[in-house]
Amino acid sequence: MARQHAQLPVSSPRLLASAIGVAITAGSAGQMVFAAEKTDSKASGNAIALDATAITGEAQDSTSYQVEKASSPKYTAPLVDTPRSVTVIPQQVLKDTGALNMQDALRTVPGITFGAGEGGNPQGDRPFIRGFDAQGDTYLDGVRDTGSQSREIFAVENIEVSKGPNSAIGGRGAAGGSINLVSKKAHLGNSFDGGFTWGSDQTQRYTLDGNYQFSDTAAGRLNLMSHESNVAGRDKVDYDRWGIAPSLAFGLGTDTRVNLDYYHLESNDTPDSGVPYTIPLGGSAARSKSNPDKPYSGGDHSNFYGLDRDFRKGRTDTATFAIEHDLSDSLTIKNTLRHGTSMQDYILTQPDDSKGNVNNGTVWRRANTRVSNTETTTNQTDLFGNFYVAGFKNSFSTGVEYTREESQKSSYNVNTDTTPRTTAATTNCNPGLIGAASGYNCTSLSNPNPNDPWNGAISRNYAGTDTQSDTYALYAFDTLELSEQWLVNMGLRYDHFETGYKTYTNAGTTTSKGADTSEFVTGQFGVVYKPAENGSIYASYATSATPPGNTLGEGQEGNPLGGSTDRAGNLLSSDMEPETTKNYEIGTKWDLLNDRLSLTADIFRTEKENARVQVDTTSYENAGKTRVQGFELSASGKITEKWQVFAGYAFMDSEQVDGGPLNRATDGNELPNTPKNSASLWTTYQVTPKLTLGGGAFYVDDVYGSVANTTMVDSYVRYDAMAAYKLTKNVDLQLNVQNLTNETYYDKAFSTHFANQAAGRTALLSTNFHF
Repeated sequence: MARQHAQLPVSSPRLLASAIGVAITAGSAGQMVFAAEKTDSKASGNAIALDATAITGEAQDSTSYQVEKASSPKYTAPLVDTPRSVTVIPQQVLKDTGALNMQDALRTVPGITFGAGEGGNPQGDRPFIRGFDAQGDTYLDGVRDTGSQSREIFAVENIEVSKGPNSAIGGRGAAGGSINLVSKKAHLGNSFDGGFTWGSDQTQRYTLDGNYQFSDTAAGRLNLMSHESNVAGRDKVDYDRWGIAPSLAFGLGTDTRVNLDYYHLESNDTPDSGVPYTIPLGGSAARSKSNPDKPYSGGDHSNFYGLDRDFRKGRTDTATFAIEHDLSDSLTIKNTLRHGTSMQDYILTQPDDSKGNVNNGTVWRRANTRVSNTETTTNQTDLFGNFYVAGFKNSFSTGVEYTREESQKSSYNVNTDTTPRTTAATTNCNPGLIGAASGYNCTSLSNPNPNDPWNGAISRNYAGTDTQSDTYALYAFDTLELSEQWLVNMGLRYDHFETGYKTYTNAGTTTSKGADTSEFVTGQFGVVYKPAENGSIYASYATSATPPGNTLGEGQEGNPLGGSTDRAGNLLSSDMEPETTKNYEIGTKWDLLNDRLSLTADIFRTEKENARVQVDTTSYENAGKTRVQGFELSASGKITEKWQVFAGYAFMDSEQVDGGPLNRATDGNELPNTPKNSASLWTTYQVTPKLTLGGGAFYVDDVYGSVANTTMVDSYVRYDAMAAYKLTKNVDLQLNVQNLTNETYYDKAFSTHFANQAAGRTALLSTNFHF
């Protein structure tokens, strides 16, 4: 049996990155210290570069957990004066917690959970923010990052999470919020950070981050990463990836600045097939809200239900050209041009509960496949600064955007029925069919063998769907300072979104097509009262719009472009209006302890009043309603000069208020992937100038997999710990132990079939070098 899939050149660049990692350790610590001292002796010669760096932005403590301002100019005020919930995960938190990818990082932000993917809904990052799917609402440096993928953070400076509808800032979607990754860019001054991490489960990770100043105004930066690991507590699952991210900057410290950035990531993994839900006697129809099914592995939580045929390859390439010019001391114009591609290629064996499994100790192995590629070109022009009108200061940002997105999706033919079986065998999986009797497609729940000699056949299926879209947008934001105590924050965006699709056969014959044009205006409005310079009380209102075809087939479509079909396969009609979401929020923010510690609290209510629902057997309408309401608390920064904290709590009361005439039975149910309670606490203390100790606890309440509330994963608490020691000013060690108690828990729930189990106890020892 041959796998017919795209071959990615993973090995050679990995050897290069690994060789660099080994080279980092080749010199002795004494030689490193000597080199650093020689560099220090030349400090006077670098004075100009340091001064120039100070010109480019406000200096902040790079080791602090507190961040004062978001990176995007669309946020026209510091965070303390921004009337919405915004959490920034800084570089130091990423480092101290031992985060290796975006999902690791977002664990520190309550109110965010992750959903599982399969074939139709793709594998990759699928965050839920305040109960709404945000799979298509991730941005890179303020520009939408289209395409399903599992995001690395080796080239990420920090991560900004905006909660509540914010289509005014990001465009379509963003019903529950959005995520913005801020990339590492070239800067003035010379620096070198490198290191390697060795850990349990054969973890080996090498990273390099080097910045070199070419002249008084130009610099280059290079980030490299190589990562290999298995997964604690899981059989067969492994991750294998490498990445490179070069950056060039010209004109730093001058009126005109140019940035050239590139990002490349390749991965070659054995994906986790998950653990099946229990299923009562009588089949899936017997599931109930009062006794929901939960994942069950038959007694051994390390069981892997996949086969040797399973693989998942990915490749992401992003090139960005940005030019920024100061028209005056108070006015700047910036143009960002970006082109990127994101590819996925996989066969994933899913433990399928539709074949009568689990209750009789068996599991049916169903293949989910995908070959997809998304190509995006964006040009975004921003004008921002401040001006005075009638003596009132306005901090503003306005801009235009054009984006072209194209997605191609196809699959594999996986012939699983090569062994003659009875008619009953094609619909049921029972103990008598385990092994050769079913062609090894039926396996044991308690003792599956991923090395079973599956004898099926795999071939490419070129039948698929092409989707494309064009976005034209205008937007403007302003913070109006009425007085020292009163500010008004306003934002408005107009979007013209054209999208179309066609489906075709393996021979290329078009079988169906459709198109839609949506125009919508979204906005935000907030009033801020400042009883003191370091604090604010605010009330705000914001909206979002989710048009048909929002994710271009690269995520779950609650409002699909092509309509839907009934059980007979007939296409159902739909008015295809954008779904709209509203958010009401009241909150307060304070910077305390000499502005070292930021505290926030807010109460919110998010409503979707025109969700797309099926109203009869032939049509859909925008008539549904869902609601999430609750409150949040957060703290970030230094309690003392030696004690840091990054913590939060979120309470979310979610409900399907109106599911439409055909879904009344689920009215009043909780929304999937929306825990009532979630909390995180991460803290570190500098015991001595060389030794820092830290630890954290992360809690997530019960989570339902579907709005029917018939599948669920239990609540959990996970504990982490870390210790960091500075051998010299240039060399330090860090030990992270994640999931200290080796808790078995599930961090991704799918609506049916299965849930994904999180990693068990994992130890990571890092050696880092800084010059």
